[in-house]
Amino acid sequence: MEQDDLTDSTYSWQRLTVSLIIAIVGNAGMWAVILVLPAVQKEFGVGRADATLPYILTMVGFALGNLVIGRAVDRFGVHMAISMAAIASAVGYGLSAITPTIFILSLLHFIIGFGTAACFGPLIADISHWFMKRRGLAVAIAASGNYLSGVVWPFFLTPVMAVYGWRGAYWVLAISTVVIMLPMALMLRKRVTKIMADRADAISQSAVRSTGFSPNTMQILLAVAGVACCVAMAMPQVHIVALCIDLGFGAVAGSQMLSLMLFGGVVSRLISGVLADKLGGLVTLLIGSTAQCIGLFLYLPFDGLVSLYIVSLVFGLSQGGIVPSYAIIVRETMPAKEAGARVGFVIMATIFGMAFGGWMSGWIYDVTGSYDMAFYNGIAWNFLNMAIAAFLLMRLRSNSRAVAA
Repeated sequence: MEQDDLTDSTYSWQRLTVSLIIAIVGNAGMWAVILVLPAVQKEFGVGRADATLPYILTMVGFALGNLVIGRAVDRFGVHMAISMAAIASAVGYGLSAITPTIFILSLLHFIIGFGTAACFGPLIADISHWFMKRRGLAVAIAASGNYLSGVVWPFFLTPVMAVYGWRGAYWVLAISTVVIMLPMALMLRKRVTKIMADRADAISQSAVRSTGFSPNTMQILLAVAGVACCVAMAMPQVHIVALCIDLGFGAVAGSQMLSLMLFGGVVSRLISGVLADKLGGLVTLLIGSTAQCIGLFLYLPFDGLVSLYIVSLVFGLSQGGIVPSYAIIVRETMPAKEAGARVGFVIMATIFGMAFGGWMSGWIYDVTGSYDMAFYNGIAWNFLNMAIAAFLLMRLRSNSRAVAA
């Protein structure tokens, strides 16, 4: 006998709560590597660009994990993916804490990134199946776990690093990941029913026709936009701690700015989720991209301690809703049964953009001796994202009017 439709139910919100907790814990690896960047650079005696290699490998693993694990979730469900990811991440943290070289450390961060991926794109795709009326808000809340992780963990890890160094902080992460994530994963064993899947497919097929593009073409355009927006986004997020050290404010101030930025990102994601439910994913993407561009411009004239705190908060408030918007657009315009794979592909592109942008900003700094040109580089990439979002929105509205006529 077929079960009832559980979308937007009490269970849906309970599942979202569990998913948020998992995301906060599971996404720690994405932010820990940024916090330890100055310490790693000093210990191994390498340049700023080389010191970002662990971050780059984290993001490469994170990107590929979103694609591979996303496909697996479509077939086998999300709870097994979360369990395996927790084990992989814990092993990566533990081995990183005893690694003798930055090369091995970078390779281990690929494993950490791959495991972390299960707690972003695949988790977002899974929760999108359990909501219809409030899908935008639900996706935004689940995606906020990524930023909340960046807000919470620096407060725990910074004191640990002060006493035990970055290696001690990684032992804390290894233990926490296993103890918290494995029991929580068991709460996500329930799968979507056939009624829920059929209903979602019927809605998405109508949206697919209205775009005028095939799902594959739409996916590629979104991927290019994702790379562009995240090359821009990476400059402040990846290098804010290093920027503060260069300006003489210290790593603690940089960590606080990162936390403030990510807190603003959480608020932005929640607001964007509400907007997406009312305006659609594409409009929300264009609003967020435009706001992010303004935020990047604000970093150029301000380099005082107080002003950087304010600008970091403004930047977080401006850009937090961008990446979740891609997941919402995928669910609005592509087949529901392929949500994990297609969301994973687009999220993979955004993460490659973050990795490339993080490395490029470090390289520009090494060449020029400052971050000014890195900010201009990010602004240029941001304009490309805005252009793609505007094109897709005009195309969607034009085709919708033609169909209506």
